[in-house]
Amino acid sequence: MEMHRFGRTDLDVSRLTFGCGAVGGLMTKGRAADQDRAVAWARDNGINFFDTAPSYGNGASETNLGRALAGNKEGLVVSSKVGLPKAEINNAASYVEQSINASLERLKLDHVDLFQLHNTIGEPDRHGAITADQVLNEVIPAFEKLRDAGKTRYIGFTAKGDTDQLLQLVQSDKLDSAQIFYNLLVPSAGEAVSADFPSQDYKELLKVSEAHGVGAIGVRVLAGGALTGSESRHPLGMPEVAPIGSDTDYATDVRRGLLFSPLITDGVAGSLPELAVRYVISNPMLPTTEIGIATLEQLQLAAAAVNLGPLDQQALARVQSIQATLSKS
Repeated sequence: MEMHRFGRTDLDVSRLTFGCGAVGGLMTKGRAADQDRAVAWARDNGINFFDTAPSYGNGASETNLGRALAGNKEGLVVSSKVGLPKAEINNAASYVEQSINASLERLKLDHVDLFQLHNTIGEPDRHGAITADQVLNEVIPAFEKLRDAGKTRYIGFTAKGDTDQLLQLVQSDKLDSAQIFYNLLVPSAGEAVSADFPSQDYKELLKVSEAHGVGAIGVRVLAGGALTGSESRHPLGMPEVAPIGSDTDYATDVRRGLLFSPLITDGVAGSLPELAVRYVISNPMLPTTEIGIATLEQLQLAAAAVNLGPLDQQALARVQSIQATLSKS
């Protein structure tokens, strides 16, 4: 699998990242044998980036990934995260140290390559949102202590929340990575969109990230599963998935995703998920794209889509013409 340099770091990451989250569900609720088989297949087929978090299955994802790796991360990049409760923001240093220590114990590792903040960025609310200023003043110094202690090599965040505050963090030059929401239905991190486009305007966040040497991880490439073209979900996955970036609901995202079906009919891609993956990797500013999976077969199909390569310019033009109609759908 093709490898790319990850921002200003010295990491080379596979074009596809193995997502260990609860949306797909394999690493939180799957059978141990299936998890081990998927991780081994990924390693054997050039996928070297594994992303997890303690919130995925209340520690189950990290525990299962740790068992599958068995302490051997040679050639791999492993990332984990922390979400700060509102009450702990002023106690960030102690809280994040306890969190990463617990993560490392579950992962059976002495360090992770990347440690990321998992809060929504914006004005404080009951869901645990924190402001960019709080991140800069409270969280990043705590993360830097972890880096100085050798518990993580690089630090980053999930770029979810208020766009202007996300841009503030990327432009601070304090963070090495950003998980960026980008897909057929939410293209604004990669290109300018009209004022009436039915998704959050991320104001070309990928371009800003590249300019500041921030390694971008494309997330929600399948819009939480909506870009499979079906509302049904695998038993291992989350039964309900709220859209991120899209301004509607899951069922509407499924319906809008099906508007791209003529490209499948015309043979541009073999399936809607393949089209979705290849659309995202067509952006040269995105070094890696994360896929959440419920089965080994889903991982294999995603890897096959990545290995087919980007869409050509004619196909991308057709995608854009369909995207232009989404505000009316």
